Amino acid sequence: MKHDDTNTMRLRVTGLDKRFGSYRALTNISFAVGSGEIMGLIGPNGAGKTTLLECLTGLCSVQAGTVRWDDRPLGPDERNRVLWYQPDNILPYARQRVATTLSFFRRIHGAGKDDLADLVKRLELTPVLRQPLLNLSKGYRRRVLLAMALLSRQPLLLLDEPFDGFDLRQALSVMALLRRHVTRRAMILSIHQLSEAEKICDRFLLLDQGRLLGAGTLEALCRQAGLAAGSTLEEVFLALT
Repeated sequence: MKHDDTNTMRLRVTGLDKRFGSYRALTNISFAVGSGEIMGLIGPNGAGKTTLLECLTGLCSVQAGTVRWDDRPLGPDERNRVLWYQPDNILPYARQRVATTLSFFRRIHGAGKDDLADLVKRLELTPVLRQPLLNLSKGYRRRVLLAMALLSRQPLLLLDEPFDGFDLRQALSVMALLRRHVTRRAMILSIHQLSEAEKICDRFLLLDQGRLLGAGTLEALCRQAGLAAGSTLEEVFLALT
């Protein structure tokens, strides 16, 4: 689903600034995300992608800027009712069996048993349900974390590197699953593989050194970069950075 920055937008971020001492991690970041949309957050290492996600959740304070949901101010203390943030490389309840942890998350989110069974099937988790998360490969850990996120009921998911550790077939399968779940919510995905971002995202935020270099559909970014229509996201990325 494609969106323009109109009244259909649910999340609106305006003028976000974040400094660590004299270092400006984010400078005047503004964008909007609508329901049914997957927004790709892309940029080189150190661009500020994870910092932006943490500022949106309220984990990091900001020096300036506003975050609004449905055109109402969204204070840091109330963002957990709207946002579910899945950081990269976390291991919640790492020594518990996968089945136990997923059942716990299902209950706290109020999801149905059928919801969990469907995610276990689609993420191919059956072989590892009796194992602790600590013992799993990187790819299986990522699948468990995705299941936890998709069990949530918050209308906006923030996922940091959701495809890391997957081969092409697995990544495409997860993309189809995310597309199936985004129909009733919105997603912001921080992705370092541009080919993966191009396949799954409706629009993109291109960050570099804490600054927003471009925002919009791939077609709009091509125009901004002075490239021909049909250029790849990688070509846009290189042209704008």
